[in-house]
Amino acid sequence: MRPRGGWKRALLLLAIILLASVGGYLFGGWYKSGDLSRDFEFTVPQGATLTSAADALQKASAIPSASAFLLRAKVLGSADGIQAGEFLLPAGSSEAKILDILQHGRPLRRLVTIPEGMPSILVWEKLMAERLLTGAIAVPAEGSVLPDSYEFRRGEPRAAVLARMQKAMRDYLAEAWAKRKPATVVKTPAEAVILASVVEKETARADERRMVAGALSNRMRIGMMLGADATAIYPITSGKPLGRLIRRSELRNPNPYNTRAMAGLPVGPITNPGREAIAAVLDPAPTDALYYVADGTGGHAFAKTLQEHNANAAKWRALRRARGEM
Repeated sequence: MRPRGGWKRALLLLAIILLASVGGYLFGGWYKSGDLSRDFEFTVPQGATLTSAADALQKASAIPSASAFLLRAKVLGSADGIQAGEFLLPAGSSEAKILDILQHGRPLRRLVTIPEGMPSILVWEKLMAERLLTGAIAVPAEGSVLPDSYEFRRGEPRAAVLARMQKAMRDYLAEAWAKRKPATVVKTPAEAVILASVVEKETARADERRMVAGALSNRMRIGMMLGADATAIYPITSGKPLGRLIRRSELRNPNPYNTRAMAGLPVGPITNPGREAIAAVLDPAPTDALYYVADGTGGHAFAKTLQEHNANAAKWRALRRARGEM
């Protein structure tokens, strides 16, 4: 005779086995180490859903099954949405870790940095050398790019990145021009960029920019030549380093950039000036200086008269001779 309750025990055992199997399928597949043999950069496009991301993960062999991943994510994962961006999935990432990274991780930041005073030919070279960008661009107009660090996405067109750089310059210039001080000698935003590009090349020290701008502004007010060597070099190299001493004939060449041979501003910018250089020409330091020369410390000695300047220049030549540079 069959024992009473035997069928109930059999059903209970079957239920336990089924629950264990389902639990093993869900939990085991969710938390176990995944199939990625190396770190993997995965991109979630703007507007992507978890379903489309799961399909892309399966195609990339980051997960074995998109449908299984979606089921486990619904039962065991967070209900938060996934982020757009590029994410680093470490080798061996479990499905649980992958979902957490897509929902709460920090996207990879890809940056291209344009230093203050980088001429447009070098901006072009830098963008063209970035292998994760696509498409070709022309050399941007000198002075049209605002030096800064700019984020970009893998596969983004170079033209789009350059457009952001140029928009940043337009936006900053409009903001700075609106705050210009009466002491500024420039009459238009374009003139501000030109003079700022000269200031950028004349000093590398942030604490000197307003002082250099003040001395150059004084020269412009009295019709004196700016006398910046960098303006003579620019037509020769398009802003790249000359790599040698400048020749006397080049300093005397009456081209429209050369402020050693003509009074007034160059015909255009000689580099891409940064925010501080632009701000300096729009609010120059109050000074009566007309001259400056290197002082051997990375800065300059400023002078009101030619006699004072000649004395400062003599000190600089003596220092260079002592260093074996002359």
